[in-house]
Amino acid sequence: MFRALLNSTRLFVPLLAGASLRDRVIASVGAVLGIGFVGLSCVTLFPSSIPWIVAPMGASAVLLFAVPASPLAQPWSIAGGNFVSAFVGAVVAQLIPDPAIAAAVAVSLAILTMSLLRCLHPPGGAAALSAVLGGYALLSGHVVEFLFVVLVNSLLLVSIGWLFHRFSGHSYPHRAQPVEGKALPPAPASGLSMDDIDKALDDLGETFDISREDLALLLERAEVHAAARSGKL
Repeated sequence: MFRALLNSTRLFVPLLAGASLRDRVIASVGAVLGIGFVGLSCVTLFPSSIPWIVAPMGASAVLLFAVPASPLAQPWSIAGGNFVSAFVGAVVAQLIPDPAIAAAVAVSLAILTMSLLRCLHPPGGAAALSAVLGGYALLSGHVVEFLFVVLVNSLLLVSIGWLFHRFSGHSYPHRAQPVEGKALPPAPASGLSMDDIDKALDDLGETFDISREDLALLLERAEVHAAARSGKL
């Protein structure tokens, strides 16, 4: 009865396509190693007068270890997104004295800047907010030190993520590629092209957290399994 209740409410069904308990355990281990590595390294590198880690690193770790295939979790997205957003936030904090207005402007400009530089990273919004509301860059005036901490944190996290995913079974930096050991006879060609996928995305008018290449590979694999199920292979 309890199991039926869980199934009916779907409270514990993974929200992410392809998610498994194994992947969540791997992500948890990666976060321990990643944040631990960044923390221990930066405690050694930085004097006690400046922060050794910034809060957005926690959100970056979720993306890096839980969804390493996401375009938002790639090295340039993490390092570039966090640093650029922190820089934008620090500049806005110096120009706009009202914290509430500065916070709104900083996050807005951070999204625009990351998008233009192709390093969109959700924790970047938190990095911009930290520069405005965290008190360190705004009140202490140590803007350069704050930006340096953000940059070093991000680079160290990416480094440990790159090393960790050599053993996790996930490619990082992510590249769309067939899964080893799961080859199936090719499905009949459907005629789908990348241009068709682009047009379909335009039709939907939404932004999805998956690369065009991964989407094409996913559709290709689905066609293979559909053909095998229908007895065409």
